[in-house]
Amino acid sequence: MKEYLFESNPIALSIQKNKEDITREDLVKFVKENNFTKITFHYIGGDGKLKELKLPFSNTYQLENILTDGERADACSLYKNAVDMGKSDVYIVPVYKTVFLNPFESNSIDFICRYVDNEGNLASFAYDSILNKAVNLFREKTDYELYAAGELEFFLLWDVERNIYPIPEQMGYHGSLPFTKAGGILSEILYHIERITGTVKYAHSEVGNIERLQSDNEEIKNKHMEQLEVEFLPAPIEDMANYMILGKWLIRNIAYRHGCIATFTPKLEEGIAGNALHFHLMIKDKDDNNLLVDENGDYTEISRKLIGGLIEYADSLTSFGNTVASSYFRLVPNQEAPTHICWSESNRSAMIRVPLGWSKISNLTKIINPQQKIILDRKKDKKQTIEFRPPDGSAFIHLLLAGITMAAEYGLSNTENFKEVEELHVTGNIFQDEKRRKNLKTLPVSCKESSEILAQKRHLYERGKIFPAFIIDYIIRILQEENDGDLRISLNNLSSEERTICLRKILHKDVHSR
Repeated sequence: MKEYLFESNPIALSIQKNKEDITREDLVKFVKENNFTKITFHYIGGDGKLKELKLPFSNTYQLENILTDGERADACSLYKNAVDMGKSDVYIVPVYKTVFLNPFESNSIDFICRYVDNEGNLASFAYDSILNKAVNLFREKTDYELYAAGELEFFLLWDVERNIYPIPEQMGYHGSLPFTKAGGILSEILYHIERITGTVKYAHSEVGNIERLQSDNEEIKNKHMEQLEVEFLPAPIEDMANYMILGKWLIRNIAYRHGCIATFTPKLEEGIAGNALHFHLMIKDKDDNNLLVDENGDYTEISRKLIGGLIEYADSLTSFGNTVASSYFRLVPNQEAPTHICWSESNRSAMIRVPLGWSKISNLTKIINPQQKIILDRKKDKKQTIEFRPPDGSAFIHLLLAGITMAAEYGLSNTENFKEVEELHVTGNIFQDEKRRKNLKTLPVSCKESSEILAQKRHLYERGKIFPAFIIDYIIRILQEENDGDLRISLNNLSSEERTICLRKILHKDVHSR
């Protein structure tokens, strides 16, 4: 029997096909054999969250119509202030390969959908359409495929009367029961994300934790808080965008069903780790070879060009990856969050990290288990990635990944040697090397500064008509509405107690952003 790439998905297993090969006829047969009565469409709204439309059907004719032509929706309500009311009608059409069983409704078969305009084109306003255009540009210019692996960090909050086996502050990383309490919920999250996406690498507790969170926000006031993470395996970057959005949707729903709150907000308390949204990148050729390292495990010219492209785009990418005022209270020294534009190996203080990738050594279990005689040849299975670390949980994920894709294409298409790449290579903790740090450019320190940089560099995104001008204008407006240009100065002029109260209001106003 053929080996299926989506073995965790029960629909693909039942149909006995790779997910990319699923057809309408396959879906109709599966639905009828399993007595489903409803289809649910999911799609990205202008706020970056997953929207849905429930479509019941009572006969095969209705079912086939839904799967063939989708349904209508109001784009100006879905993308408020970004789409003109006079051009608001849009079609929502299912992507067959995204089919999954809804874990929260037993009678529903679900899809991620795309927006199509009245002329049969992917709608220009839609974030996933922009990512699709960026991916097509990358393929056309390089003849390669860009893969991404995201890291979803989030806080889980709940009521607790008595905290036994407490976790020392900032010591939750890879914790286990009975010290970390959220392991059972995390296992449930892991099960459902893996069942739907088939690309989970691992899940674990993260650094940040608070016994009782102080806040004026009644939803989270006095809650116990633990930080968790789900990391994904590399997948084509368009697929990864959908997996991350689905992951957020699943995490929030599972938390809600346990009476908890899940938040991806960038920061909840000063001095406590924030929620990042790191992405590991990989470039592959048509034969599925990872091009970031050569046969000896050394960095290739392609890897350096990718780093160069990310460096060129880095400060403006914050416009899509760090979109609320609290984002810039996560980007502070010595919190494993970058503040300067640089790159390094295995260095969590750098903006771009080249992590360990099994490039020089493999079959590590033989070191620990000398009785293991059979060696697995995994030379072609190169795992090396390049990690981009600035984004956080407030990101517009599809727009961020579209920008990252354009940065990658820029880097690979540019004929220069990127002398700057070598100049911006750092070693050690840059926050402990003041002299080196002074020679590095900094990332923006506010939404206002980020919006100004995007306005200056908008040509990098509008080239090739990838990002529509009105979407760039829309993002600039959202960032400017945060009104945080003088925020740090204002906070520094307050007493210690007043500053703490004011800062918490800023950090806690975006508990459910994106």
